[in-house]
Amino acid sequence: MSKKYFGTDGIRGRVGEYPITPDFMLKLGWAAGMAFRKMGACKVLVGKDTRISGYMFESALEAGLTSAGADVMLLGPMPTPAIAYLTRTFQAQAGIVISASHNPHDDNGIKFFSGQGTKLPDDIELMIEELLDTPMTVVESSKIGKVSRINDASGRYIEFCKGSVPTGTSFSGLKIVVDCAHGATYKVAPSVFRELGAEVVVLSAQPNGLNINDNCGSTHTEALQAAVLAEQADLGIAFDGDGDRVLMVDHTGTVVDGDELLFIIARDLHGRGKLQGGVVGTLMSNLGLELALADLDIPFVRANVGDRYVISELLERNWVIGGENSGHIVCFDHTTTGDAIIAALQVLMALKARNEGLAQSRQALRKCPQVLINVRFGGGVNPLEHAKVKQASERVTQAMAGRGRVLLRKSGTEPLVRVMVEGEDEAQVRGYAEELAKLVTEVSA
Repeated sequence: MSKKYFGTDGIRGRVGEYPITPDFMLKLGWAAGMAFRKMGACKVLVGKDTRISGYMFESALEAGLTSAGADVMLLGPMPTPAIAYLTRTFQAQAGIVISASHNPHDDNGIKFFSGQGTKLPDDIELMIEELLDTPMTVVESSKIGKVSRINDASGRYIEFCKGSVPTGTSFSGLKIVVDCAHGATYKVAPSVFRELGAEVVVLSAQPNGLNINDNCGSTHTEALQAAVLAEQADLGIAFDGDGDRVLMVDHTGTVVDGDELLFIIARDLHGRGKLQGGVVGTLMSNLGLELALADLDIPFVRANVGDRYVISELLERNWVIGGENSGHIVCFDHTTTGDAIIAALQVLMALKARNEGLAQSRQALRKCPQVLINVRFGGGVNPLEHAKVKQASERVTQAMAGRGRVLLRKSGTEPLVRVMVEGEDEAQVRGYAEELAKLVTEVSA
């Protein structure tokens, strides 16, 4: 069955436009509460990022959940992976995150975690959708859920992150700049790195509800790059608004993307005999990552774009490491979902083990030129189904004769078509990408 509301990463959209409205969130909370209660006594954790609409949706979800008889534990602003972790430790039936991740403040969304801290199974999402189409009821007064607040949530998560590196680990002597995107990591991330001994310079950690991801964080690294150079830091770390993506900047001010970070972690695990299988990337992973892993005899497979697909592939293969070039990195040997702070710590551990700087450590991966162009479309006709677009894509693929690839796909979270071309010659790759992007724009008009 196809889903009406749930996309690849929960439910997301523009605040005030259906379904990202208070009345829908009330009904969603009720439907989720009813679905989770079918599995027995129901306790649900609710966390959020720092965007201003989070207050409104938190209240609506709380009312809906309690009306279905679910007890609610409020976490306040916390990274998405922290909600996954705390859902497990509090033995809750589910966790809910109010966040639109790397999107601007006028977007918002809802993500769910199961009691195991993983993405909700499809059958539960479908059950919630079915309930959304039925009349809302309220349990009898004596069975209405209760609401409490977890006041030590930040401290619990900080200790969990620190526990992902060996006891006694110290990053003393390391100077890092941390960009928190005015988002959910603004409290916990600087504390984690400071408590492990690093000298930390903090950027974008003054959220006001409107500045989340605004020219900062993993989607806008310019300020971090400048700060790393100005501070003569060893490296910089950029998180996104909800703390499940991480990119880095080396001491020269060069951005180090998710493919490179994934390689550094995987190579370290492989060298210590702890890799357990291979690495899961996505259709967007650079060909250079695949080749660099092959040089180490590390298996590599591609999943569809989206961390839920990476996680699904890891579970199926019983592997422990996977991720996306956008910075979603999943370290299954430490946690159950993409966690930016945990991933950053694993990179720092790998650098420490090799006694290398980030610039040196990434050299073993030589990325192929890859051009990505986002084309906005109206959302009506799917331009990827247009005959001209299909023919042009096939022609470009044939022209590169196995030394490159074309990937056209719709975004799972925005009305965008992502046009990606990858190959050995950058000028050629850019020309092909611009040609295809122009064609997609024309057929979308």
